[in-house]
Amino acid sequence: MSDPELSVSSALNEPAGGNAGSGNPSAPSPAAIEIVIRNRRAQPFFGRHPWVFAGAVDHIKGAKAEEIAPGTPVKLMNSEGRFIAWGLYNSVSRILVRLYSWRPEQVLDAEFWEPLIQQAVASRRSLFDLNSPTTGCRLIFSEADGISGLTVDLYGGYLLVQFTSLALYQHREPIIAALQKELNPKGIWLRTEKGMREAEGLDIVDGLIAGQEPPRPLFIHEHGVSYGVDVQQGQKTGCYLDQRDNRVAVSRYLKGANVLDAFCFSGGFGITAAKLGGAASILGIDSSESALILAKANAEMNGVSDRCRWKRDDVRPALEGMVGQGTLFDAVILDPPRMARTRTGMDRAITGYSRLNQLGVMVLKPGGILVSCSCSGLVSRAEFQEMLAEVARVTGRDIQILENRGQPGDHPVSVTCPETEYLKVMICRVN
Repeated sequence: MSDPELSVSSALNEPAGGNAGSGNPSAPSPAAIEIVIRNRRAQPFFGRHPWVFAGAVDHIKGAKAEEIAPGTPVKLMNSEGRFIAWGLYNSVSRILVRLYSWRPEQVLDAEFWEPLIQQAVASRRSLFDLNSPTTGCRLIFSEADGISGLTVDLYGGYLLVQFTSLALYQHREPIIAALQKELNPKGIWLRTEKGMREAEGLDIVDGLIAGQEPPRPLFIHEHGVSYGVDVQQGQKTGCYLDQRDNRVAVSRYLKGANVLDAFCFSGGFGITAAKLGGAASILGIDSSESALILAKANAEMNGVSDRCRWKRDDVRPALEGMVGQGTLFDAVILDPPRMARTRTGMDRAITGYSRLNQLGVMVLKPGGILVSCSCSGLVSRAEFQEMLAEVARVTGRDIQILENRGQPGDHPVSVTCPETEYLKVMICRVN
């Protein structure tokens, strides 16, 4: 792993720790390493699911586990010697091997990544003007684009690159080179996700990889609404691009409404509701002061600041206070951060969603609109709807789902990796 005190630019050109570089003569030959899967556990991998957990592995041939450097290409085989796929190994991660190629001749060398990147970018070119200085979209969506552990967003000519896999990070040089060749960006900025050091052994810092440093903020346009985005320090890679179409869909129900936009971040749902939907008033609540400063500026830029009010607070206690005061709204939007990162946290996440939505319903007028969102991929759509059914039972309110929505086309879903369908957005009427 790279020293966190080193700059990202220098880290990009140096082997990331120990024998992780392919040029280390002490590392075992990748061609000789086979990960042999237990008989009863092989079917998902033949079916092209990209994650191999340690419990599925019977044994390793060609090297001792402790000798295999993170990022080493390995063959996945069944116990009968049948080839399954090529993958990258990382003993630090719960995902022991990430799979990328199901063709024996298609090895994971430096040339492997460019066609995948070209394919992903081409699909976005059909949806967006990638040359526009105001376009914001997701260019590469990890497993859904066949590159598990890599997310790339485009903001007005700048690329935001996020590695969530130490194994893939070892192959960053050809990946970054392919991105530069395909898009010729103004600059490439590296973002890291909270928890990746512990989950992956990925010890890197945010910073400039190539070109110019992105301005703070830079500006994008969505459906006639303008946003300032802090791509360097804003949440995720700076903006919740996945809610682009949902913001417009929600706004259609909010003409003349007094709206509570909880977890408002930089104001996306509320500002869209005011500008496109004709909402009468917006109260946006978020715990981040920097996000609220950006929300206020975004409201002013879109000419709706007279209808928007922003409050710094933790959402749950704020809702509890409103319930105690008898405050009511015509519409409540709940778009919390991810609540379930591992399967062991599922029960707690469902309980958290349930309590949050109960409070949301309790501050909603009869006939009002509840917009309930979840970005926890481990919580299924069916489980989320069951949670809302429990909310209806506990609160004694009837809840009708008017629209059951998800993520847009630049966040595609892989049919062989259902975890890529993570976003649930349910627009409901509550009587």
